[in-house]
This record gives sequence, C-alpha cells and structure tokens, in this order.
Amino acid sequence: MQDIIDVQTDDFDQNALYNALRQDSASQGAIVTFSGLVRDFNQGHAIGGLFLEHYPAMTMHSLTNIVGQARQRWTLGKIIVIHRVGHLAQGDQIVFVGVTSAHRKDAFDGAQFIMDHLKTEAPFWKKETTECGPRWVEANPNDEKARAKWGNDD
Repeated sequence: MQDIIDVQTDDFDQNALYNALRQDSASQGAIVTFSGLVRDFNQGHAIGGLFLEHYPAMTMHSLTNIVGQARQRWTLGKIIVIHRVGHLAQGDQIVFVGVTSAHRKDAFDGAQFIMDHLKTEAPFWKKETTECGPRWVEANPNDEKARAKWGNDD
C-alpha cells in the first residue's frame, strides 16, 4: 500500500482525504483521522496567526520514518499524513493524519503514535504572531510525555 505523505502550503480537503482512505479498502474495518488547527491562544498568549518553516529533505525523511515505525508496530492499511507550512491564520488546518486498519485499536494507536511522534520529531519551526509581537514556539513538555508513553522507538 502506498502511503501519502506531503508537506504543502495549500489547505487540504478532509472529505477528499477520508474518501482516499476508504477507496479500495474493503478489508479495512476502521478509519481514524485527526486534524490539527491553529488555535487563538497558546502558552499564555493570544495568537493572531502562525508561520511554519521546515527543511524539506529532513522533514520528509522524518515523516517517512515515523510512518514506517507505526507500520512495524501495528497492522495498518492506508496512511495519509499532510502537514502545512507557510503563513496560517486562526482556525486554519495545520495537519491531517489518517490511518486505516482491519481493527479499531490498531487504527487508533497508529494514528496517535504518528501524531505524537510528528509533534516531537518532525523538523517544523513555528513562529506565532502574538499581542507582544512574533515569537518562536518552544517544545511543549506535554508532547514529550505523550511520545514517551510509546517506549523505545529505535
């Protein structure tokens, strides 16, 4: 099965991505999707928008590795990971993770694993526009805790 992994500036259509997960998936009994949005408040500051940067080769390598690790742990069907970069406004979609599996537990675990690792391993740099001016977003300790629950991934 061919995974879809993309980093793009354009918005994505959740319905089209869901339909892509369903297509030719008669043996898959579960589909789990997650979509992350730009919030209006983060780490004690009101957020007016977000700018995401990345280094394309490093990012694709990281995302491909994360998806590969998920495939090693669970029996998964199709996987779609879309992450946006560039200027984003409040409420804009940032990330989509979709996973199919024959069983719901594998689909839920696979999707959460991918998202937890994406938040801590994928090389994206975020600069928020706040009422105090622009600021780079630092790593969130809660994201590291979420990732740590999966144990040693190497």
